[in-house]
Amino acid sequence: MASLKDISARCGVSVATVSKALNNHKDIGEETKERIRKAAKELGYLPNLSARALKTNRTYAIGVLFADEARSGLTHDYFASVLDSFKRTAEKSGYDITFINSCRNREGRMSYLEHSRYRGFDGVVLACIDFNDPEVIELVQSDIPVVTIDYLFNNRIAVLSDNVNGMKDLLEYVYSRGHRRIAYIHGAESAVTSSRLSSFYRTAERLGLKVPDEYIREAAYRDTATTYDVTNELLDLEEPPTCILYPDDFAAFGGINAIRQRGLRIPEDISVAGYDGIQSARNLEPQLTTVRQDTEQIGCVAARELISLIERPKTTLIEQLIISGWVEEGKSVASIPEEKQQAFMPDGTGYPGGVKINATAKNSTKKGRKKE
Repeated sequence: MASLKDISARCGVSVATVSKALNNHKDIGEETKERIRKAAKELGYLPNLSARALKTNRTYAIGVLFADEARSGLTHDYFASVLDSFKRTAEKSGYDITFINSCRNREGRMSYLEHSRYRGFDGVVLACIDFNDPEVIELVQSDIPVVTIDYLFNNRIAVLSDNVNGMKDLLEYVYSRGHRRIAYIHGAESAVTSSRLSSFYRTAERLGLKVPDEYIREAAYRDTATTYDVTNELLDLEEPPTCILYPDDFAAFGGINAIRQRGLRIPEDISVAGYDGIQSARNLEPQLTTVRQDTEQIGCVAARELISLIERPKTTLIEQLIISGWVEEGKSVASIPEEKQQAFMPDGTGYPGGVKINATAKNSTKKGRKKE
């Protein structure tokens, strides 16, 4: 392998000048830098990472801890987009990305903290993980710089999608389309779910919207089987909703299957809306109404903040950064004329004369049921 001395001899400059040029020091002219870089490439020079780490006290390596409960891995549309943005931003600053091994069954496996120390990560980003896991808490409480995505820890930087305003905007949009019978299938218990559910109830209260308890259901994120079943239960109610909000776009696919297998049309017979704004939802017919989360910005900000924490720990603020999303209207939420809007009385009963799902379609057989 070529050395700095070899490049020095080729270019007729000192070893110190070669080192400064390759490290992009400002006291070396651009023409000299370019000539030295060209010679380094021709000679096949590669920097010694161990020596670099000793000199800079950094490995320029960032660990990614990512292990969602559904085991969807990088097929998880939302987090795959976030991590892609994170990776591109970090690489532009000269950092490499490595996943922290999260396989619990691996022989001789290390804890998350042990693995991070073993790999010499300068910092770690945490996304879509069980944040109550003792190993996660151990890592967060260590001296390794950490940034979390969509979760808050004390004294740690967090980058959060604006779930409160996202849900507020979605419910207000559905309400503005004339819907008064709105069901919400929320995700499993988490900080994200808590924010969205509280925002849903608060917005409904402000709008004067009565929401019966049976209209609020739970399904794990990306769980199409449960949303299939729960959608059927909602449609079997004596007073079914005119619109169903799903925990995320992928989970909505299960509900859409249930609706279509009853012979019902979206949005003519029943309206639906999702959350996330994943690419596959944009290709549906009709296009799914959803809250588009800004995955590009979330990943980019998380990378910038983590690198700042690594390189400038004394001046980087420990704060929570909230990234706004927006409602993509799509075509899956119908507009209900004012004279056909149906609301609930204070005791929970409905006003007569509202929109109702066709009884024949609603009670159609469930044979041939197919889950996503």
